Amino acid sequence: MNEYIKLLNSEPILRRLSAVQLIAYFGAWFSNVAIYTLLLEMKVSAEVVAFTAMLHFLSGVIQAPFSGSIIDSMKPKKLMLVLILFEIFATLFLVFVNEVSDLWLLYVLIFIKMAAASFYFTTEMSLLPKLLNGERLQRANEIHSIIWSFSYTLGMALSGFVVFWFGIKVAFVLDASMFVVAFWLLYRLDIDVNFLKSQESLLEMMRDTFRYLKRFPHAVHLMLIHAFVGLTAFDALVALMVDKYYASVIATSLALGLLHASRAVGLVIGPMILSRWISNKRVSYIFVFQAMAIWLWAYLMKDFYMSLFASVIVGLFTTTLWSYTYTLLQKNIEQKYYGRIVAYNDMLFLSSAAFTSFMIGLLATENYSLEFITSLIGLGFFIGAFYFTWIVKTQNIKDVKI
Repeated sequence: MNEYIKLLNSEPILRRLSAVQLIAYFGAWFSNVAIYTLLLEMKVSAEVVAFTAMLHFLSGVIQAPFSGSIIDSMKPKKLMLVLILFEIFATLFLVFVNEVSDLWLLYVLIFIKMAAASFYFTTEMSLLPKLLNGERLQRANEIHSIIWSFSYTLGMALSGFVVFWFGIKVAFVLDASMFVVAFWLLYRLDIDVNFLKSQESLLEMMRDTFRYLKRFPHAVHLMLIHAFVGLTAFDALVALMVDKYYASVIATSLALGLLHASRAVGLVIGPMILSRWISNKRVSYIFVFQAMAIWLWAYLMKDFYMSLFASVIVGLFTTTLWSYTYTLLQKNIEQKYYGRIVAYNDMLFLSSAAFTSFMIGLLATENYSLEFITSLIGLGFFIGAFYFTWIVKTQNIKDVKI
């Protein structure tokens, strides 16, 4: 933890960006719990729940091929401020969703909100390698993951109570208010990085990126291995678990908040324990541990309190996998292509998460048990372990700490 504090003290831009991230992410989870509580109160089908979860990721997939080229063509601060504005208005307008006939509006607003959030995230992650490198970059990515997880933990837990006590609309307004504060903090930040605006057209930049990936296929493999972490898109699964197993035990909003918050506890703790230990040779072990933790969750799922415990174990390995594989990609590509390749990386990650959400809904409607669905997700991480072992043996991958 001391290393993270020292890094933040020595890097004022990273410190302010982290503060903006903390506030924005914290607010975002209010609307997340409120959205799924609203859907369950409407008594929508499993397909609607899964489609809503898929939309959270699909929007980022659709805009990713263009976002990278735009990132490499615009100053990062200006772009990030515009994106936060989109998030403010898309979140605030969620208060107008009241019944099943308003689902189209919910879908549109989620699409806009998450497209802007994904775009913002890609912009920030392409900015970090211009500020830091080597082990400091890995630490910055871990700080990003820890903040996301901490915001997720506290936001989900508190939002469950806020929705329970004050209602869904209050949660949406609070969420939008958080984004207003984030906008103000970012507006006052001076981001001093070298920015070379590309003279190429967006289409030519896209072509150039594909030529680069063809010359250096290791970048494609690193993007694919990072996409395995998208299998942990559990939003639809958790909502269906609450509806099937826990609705008679605890209020829906509280169950949603506590389940997500318990997993996020593991997400926060994980990198603090594993960051010094992990290396290219050990990533495969983390994939295996993640698979076994998910299988444990499947086994304990029917018991709410044991499920909370298993959720913590599931979260222990996810953040480390996410941050390390992301840093590997940043370490092994040329700076000229940061924005574009990070965007394509996020597209693959979000595609994986969207596909996972879709399959959860599809298999649930086909009467496959939630335990079986969860076990399939765990199996995916065993495949990831074998794939990463092959990547390290066949590709020239620089270690993060070198």
